[in-house]
Amino acid sequence: MRADPGLRPLVAESWRRSARVDPDGIPAVALDDDALEAARRAGPLGTALPVVRRLLLDDARAAGCIVAVADAAGRLVWVDGAHPTRSAAEGMGFVPGADWAEEHVGTSAPGTALRLGRPVQIRAEEHYATAVKAYSCTAVPLRDASGSVVGAVDLTGDERAVERHTLPLLAAAAAAAEAELALAALRSPVTVPATPAVPASLDLLGSDTAVLRSGARSVRLSERHSEILAVLAASPAGLAAADLAVAVYGDARAVTTLRAEVVRLRRVLADHAPDARLASRPYRLTGLRTDVESVLSALDRGARLQAVGRYTGPVLPGSASPGVDDLRDRVRARFREALLADGGVDALSAWVRTADGAADEQVLRALLAALPRRSPRRAGVVTAIEAIERS
Repeated sequence: MRADPGLRPLVAESWRRSARVDPDGIPAVALDDDALEAARRAGPLGTALPVVRRLLLDDARAAGCIVAVADAAGRLVWVDGAHPTRSAAEGMGFVPGADWAEEHVGTSAPGTALRLGRPVQIRAEEHYATAVKAYSCTAVPLRDASGSVVGAVDLTGDERAVERHTLPLLAAAAAAAEAELALAALRSPVTVPATPAVPASLDLLGSDTAVLRSGARSVRLSERHSEILAVLAASPAGLAAADLAVAVYGDARAVTTLRAEVVRLRRVLADHAPDARLASRPYRLTGLRTDVESVLSALDRGARLQAVGRYTGPVLPGSASPGVDDLRDRVRARFREALLADGGVDALSAWVRTADGAADEQVLRALLAALPRRSPRRAGVVTAIEAIERS
């Protein structure tokens, strides 16, 4: 997308930096429930958040807007405010945990403010992403006692979010939060605030091999290690060696091969995720949270759109292991059941844009029934249904 020559220089520069971003994409959910809870309770945002909530939330609700706090990487840690606006913003992926860094979603007040390190106001059409053009927003960076940017405070809504008085209001709230951070530093001048402990995690969705993450460290695993961890993570009670061999290799006689792989896998865990444990008799995995658990947790809470946003693809799509294949089908089925039972237009629309939902005639028909009769999107859904029927 080319920058409009009529754009303000600040916005035009941001659009140029955003050239590789898909303007029709949905922001990825980068923080799971545990990481969100840790960020809200500890560290600099844990100190700043109560101040922001106290000073801005009531005014934001009265104006029909929402307030958000992002961390230094642009990931939303907290979102609250007027309920109708919160519900509508979910449709563009403006939800806790979502990654709104400029390099990932393009021009927006929180992402661009963090990129530039100064306050920013972005009006509706100045946004880079298509879904955000119905909103305007103002954001101000948050700095700790050393002057380092630790996050941003954002106000999002209609044109009231960029009125003349909005920027001074957010700047005052940020200054109050920064004063609280400075006081916290004075109360413990020697002790560096501890970083919240985030459990080791395993990304299984959308890639043929898993990524193991622990703190700032990450490592891509081999295909076989990915399969073993995927199967065990989905079996909290554990599996006997023969059962695990069947699930991974499709053959109970592969126990010797399995045991050799487990020895190698334990070394990987020890090096990259020492809090994770792989016990024997039965084989059982603890201390490791997967992105599969994260999306299913969102489904269980009724956050359908958030769950779809976190679903980056099937579980280890290239794997032929019976246990992985079974897990893949179970996750698909959970999504399908949840969306057919209680899926709104936005969640159903997001699901049919995935590979799993695009070919599901029943889900497409549910979306067709949910769309307003005059919606221009109906024609595309009808075309997709007819294509499935012909095939």
